[in-house]
Amino acid sequence: MGPIPIPRETHHLPAPQVPLRGGARSISHTSLPGNPLAPAAARRFARAALADWTSLGSLATCTFCHGDESCSPGRHSTDLLADDAVLIVDELVTNAVVHAGTTVEVLCRLEAPTEAAPGEAEEPAALVLEVSDHHPARAVRGDPDDPDDPDAAGDMDGDVRERMPSGIPEYGRGLQLVAALAERWGITYRSGLKTVWARLPLEGRDTAPGRPAEPALRRGLRAAEILAPATRRPVRDAPEWAGRGALSFLAEASELLAGQLDEELVAALSTQLLVPRLAEWCAVWLDGEHGQSGAPPRLARVWHADESRIEPLRAALEKEPPRLPDPPRGEPVPVPWPDGGPEDRAGGGAALACRLMANGRALGTLLLGRPGRSTVPDEVAALVEDFARRVALAIGAARRYTRQVTISRVLQRGLLPSQVARIPGVASSLVYEPSDDGLAGGDFYDVFPCPPGDRWCFMLGDVQGSGPEAAVVTGLARPWLRLLAREGYRVGAVLDRLNRLLLDDATEAAESASLMAAAGVVSVPGAGPGGGHQSGPGGGSEGGQARFLSLLYGELMPLPGEGGGIRCTLASAGHPLPLLLRPDGTVRAAAEPQLLLGVVDKVAYESSTFDLEPGDTLLCVTDGVTERRSGRRMLDDGDGLARALAECVGMTAQGVAERIRRAVHEFAETPPGDDLALLVLQAE
Repeated sequence: MGPIPIPRETHHLPAPQVPLRGGARSISHTSLPGNPLAPAAARRFARAALADWTSLGSLATCTFCHGDESCSPGRHSTDLLADDAVLIVDELVTNAVVHAGTTVEVLCRLEAPTEAAPGEAEEPAALVLEVSDHHPARAVRGDPDDPDDPDAAGDMDGDVRERMPSGIPEYGRGLQLVAALAERWGITYRSGLKTVWARLPLEGRDTAPGRPAEPALRRGLRAAEILAPATRRPVRDAPEWAGRGALSFLAEASELLAGQLDEELVAALSTQLLVPRLAEWCAVWLDGEHGQSGAPPRLARVWHADESRIEPLRAALEKEPPRLPDPPRGEPVPVPWPDGGPEDRAGGGAALACRLMANGRALGTLLLGRPGRSTVPDEVAALVEDFARRVALAIGAARRYTRQVTISRVLQRGLLPSQVARIPGVASSLVYEPSDDGLAGGDFYDVFPCPPGDRWCFMLGDVQGSGPEAAVVTGLARPWLRLLAREGYRVGAVLDRLNRLLLDDATEAAESASLMAAAGVVSVPGAGPGGGHQSGPGGGSEGGQARFLSLLYGELMPLPGEGGGIRCTLASAGHPLPLLLRPDGTVRAAAEPQLLLGVVDKVAYESSTFDLEPGDTLLCVTDGVTERRSGRRMLDDGDGLARALAECVGMTAQGVAERIRRAVHEFAETPPGDDLALLVLQAE
């Protein structure tokens, strides 16, 4: 992930110290890069602007509490205004990023009430939001400033959001949200600039306790219908959330939960998102994988607004988990308030449990408590149900990722040796770092002895691709190499035979696929009824899976006499060439380049033989080292790897390996995206 976008220029004009009147204005403006992180930055910017104006007195009147001195000035009215502003800014900035892709300008402006002309109504104080992009891509079919013109509202660039689960685009939903929340809105086109603006009045945005809902509330609930799935229960008397804050809460929650790949972290975030916004305390139970019979749910997380009550609450919940009806459903169910014993000072209240359901499977239970009430309001229960669906989806995604990583690690352990052999007279060091994508990588290695006991073989290979396809080839290549080496074949002959084995295996796979296609089981492009093998790049038929790899393979034998040293014979087949470092700092390639294995059948591989004198160092790497990228540059451009190795004179084998590993990581700011494997052999 790239860095969080920082506003390049932000201007805050001085705000008046009294509620807006007489033409006083407050303006905040920022410019954001047109990338997927811009909406989150825009939301933070809008909230910060309103918070600044509140602290400076621009929004100093709170009509929600009606004279309650305990209420901080502007708390509720500003919160509701901020919820509306954040929703609008989020939608419009997202549209601009998705459909324009340019820098996005965001402006928040407070406008004072204006005196009305004779016979006209006074213009009330309002918050004006403007979101501009620099790519007006469509011709104007109607009046762009007329919100009643369906062509203007429905065909403007930027009002299309693909948010439906089915993937079918739904048009105009972003602007429907603006229309639902704003008193007035429109689209203004200038040369090279398109601006969508919305005007939100400062007054009448909240409702006193016990009074009927104002039109602003109905607009908020209409926004919920536009952006969120309809709940199965009607929304009745709306309290403080009033639909609008709920939408903002769900948007933030979805963003936080979507990127988590650990179910424990999902459970922790879920409880802290609900407390204290919707509940005083919350707990999450997680069921066993695949509904394991006999395995009770595990209390994964407990959170309380008062941290001193977390442990007593945990003890009370562990004694008696909530009992929900069977079969499990995702609807919230009232449950008894837990009895926490003498240390429970909550005083009772309403508790609500909701099964976490994803794809028809129960994954756990969400439980929350709200003190001082006998029941949970319907609109809060509906919000909890919607929130629980998001939590369940995040847990399901985390579990799928964990299963994939676990399978990959088990497979990786089976494909790689548990340990490498210790070679007499040679100090060795191995570094292997698989990529962080959770898939079994294509890099493999091995060091093993061969009879009659005075010969040791080593290999470093890289299979095309990654995942199961690469794992299949790795699972074939390493055992074959060991078998051929122990049968007494020398280096060149080992590569010749491995090349033939790979081609034969690819041919069999292609023929099997062709026969299945002929039988109507599968469709293989280019495969006829007889199958057959077509030699050429890729090592298989047009319909077969290409199975080729790069390989560095060699053998070591101690030199006779008392001077020490090792005789090394090796060959490189399409692999980064090994580098030999002498004690005087000179570096040279220790092999000649040859063709990849598994590409063509008529090729004879040749080996190179040289002596490793005491102090000589041989560095063998995969392309995760040489092709490490930083922008358009690679680490080995201009013999970069050789220069890095030349700086390792006098180091031990382990020191050389660590220096090269660090050079790979420091070459770019982002972590390596490919498997990393390197083997250092140093004659003692």
